Amino acid sequence: MADSVAGLVGSFRFVDSLLEAIEQLHAAGYRELQALSPVPHHAIDEALEKPVSPVRYFTLAGCLLGCLTGFILTIATSLYYPLITGGKPIVSIPPFLIIVFELTILFGGLLTLGGMLLNARLPMVGIEPAYHPRFSEDQFGLWVRCADKDYETVTSLLKNAGAEEILRAGQESES
Repeated sequence: MADSVAGLVGSFRFVDSLLEAIEQLHAAGYRELQALSPVPHHAIDEALEKPVSPVRYFTLAGCLLGCLTGFILTIATSLYYPLITGGKPIVSIPPFLIIVFELTILFGGLLTLGGMLLNARLPMVGIEPAYHPRFSEDQFGLWVRCADKDYETVTSLLKNAGAEEILRAGQESES
């Protein structure tokens, strides 16, 4: 069954106008906003109140898993194939730290990559409903998810903030 994910797209020439529109829409209670920008700008992320990325937890889990795997692998191998040399203990931690370090870095990197792909929802099959090539060149876009009954309200908020053009945007998504 397809349901429509629709809203309005405002086109802005200046980042200050975009930030003002985000502020006004937040004050009016609209939280599902997406900014489209030709360049990264920290003020846009702050205005949209984006949460901190959870990728760091994937990295931590990968590092802990790699460390644990490294210790289990080296200790189990030494106990299964004991080789006594020069009266040294069979399980000697210092030489095992090389393998532990390598597996910590390997698992941390792999889980970071996996967490980043999962968090970014990649691969994306469809393009966002509000995308237009001019948002990659010289203008800023703001997509606001809203119901049909709210179109007039959102349109007036976007125009008051300085939107040059306001278009309806929608995409059919499979549920």
